[in-house]
Amino acid sequence: MTPLFDSFFMAGFECSTHRRHDGRRLDLIAATGHDRLAAADYALVAAHGMRAARDGLRWHLIETSPGRYDWSSFLPMLDAACEAGVPVVWDLCHYGWPDDIDIWRPAFVERFAAFARAAAEVVRDQSDEVPWWCPVNEISYWAWAGGDAGLFNPLAQARGFELKHQLVRAAIAGIDAVRSVDPRARILNVDPLIRVASPPGATPEQALAAAGHHEAQYQGWDMLAGNLWPGLGGSPDYLDVIGINYYPDNQWYFGAETLPPSHPEHRPLRHLLAEVHRRYGRPLLLAETGAEGPMRAPWLDLVCAEVMAAIDAGTPVGGICLYPVFDYPGWVDERHCATGCWSHADADGRRPPHEPMLFALARQVDAFAARSPSRARLPA
Repeated sequence: MTPLFDSFFMAGFECSTHRRHDGRRLDLIAATGHDRLAAADYALVAAHGMRAARDGLRWHLIETSPGRYDWSSFLPMLDAACEAGVPVVWDLCHYGWPDDIDIWRPAFVERFAAFARAAAEVVRDQSDEVPWWCPVNEISYWAWAGGDAGLFNPLAQARGFELKHQLVRAAIAGIDAVRSVDPRARILNVDPLIRVASPPGATPEQALAAAGHHEAQYQGWDMLAGNLWPGLGGSPDYLDVIGINYYPDNQWYFGAETLPPSHPEHRPLRHLLAEVHRRYGRPLLLAETGAEGPMRAPWLDLVCAEVMAAIDAGTPVGGICLYPVFDYPGWVDERHCATGCWSHADADGRRPPHEPMLFALARQVDAFAARSPSRARLPA
């Protein structure tokens, strides 16, 4: 087992910045207090065995006008991560972009590449560590949610494949930009890992539709790799590490109910991970996983058992990112989503812990440390 970072476990900081259906822009870094408490947050997660993280830049705050960048929302977070010794995979575009850009036009790709280049220069000048970047978060999911279902920006319907093309173009341009600044840069391309199964008694047409929906999850990675629509400029070089996002509701019957782990038709995560690795031959990172409420700790135990089994079977999984590591207000209704190891910060900046989750995490940190003691064990 070879972790991608100094610890197998990572902390994921929710950093979505999209506009929802009513036009309100979300800023989850601010909503969770992570912008104010970054130094304490990185120290907190590192002390619990998560000495790496996923986090994000808020493009809409940084590019205040075309080509003009204000890094004041980012530099304190970057400095805090460096001070805590927590390497970060920085998301460059987590569903949001500056208001003056039309995402459907070529200028979106051009502006994103320029932003990626400028961000890479800032990180290069601040740190000697190998930089990690996620250029465009969840291309396939965003294309569906924003281009077909109209759930959030750009609030389109029946334009998902068009949006997917545009996001792939932007990701490729962004990867080229950061590599032009620092050829050492590592790239994480993240999308959900799902399974769409054919329901009992399905017609041949329904079975074919289920298979098609399952296969569609790979389109973003296939485009980046040049296996699909090669005219977009894709190449295997753009698939460095594949990020897998996996939650309790990521398997379902086509057009019907979710298949939870207790369902007889639920397929073990280890098999899904192996399927991705066979397809692309690249190392994997479980880039997001978590559950809500009392299912948090049992879900972590289940996922860790599956990842261990996958590694034992030869699938190179290089880490698990608990996402999000803090509770957060829901995108649509701002309800308290109790998904994290810690809850909302109080007036003094203290984050109340969810003890069952921290107990499970400590147990799993030790279990994975036993397999890679030089890299994963908590400090004494």
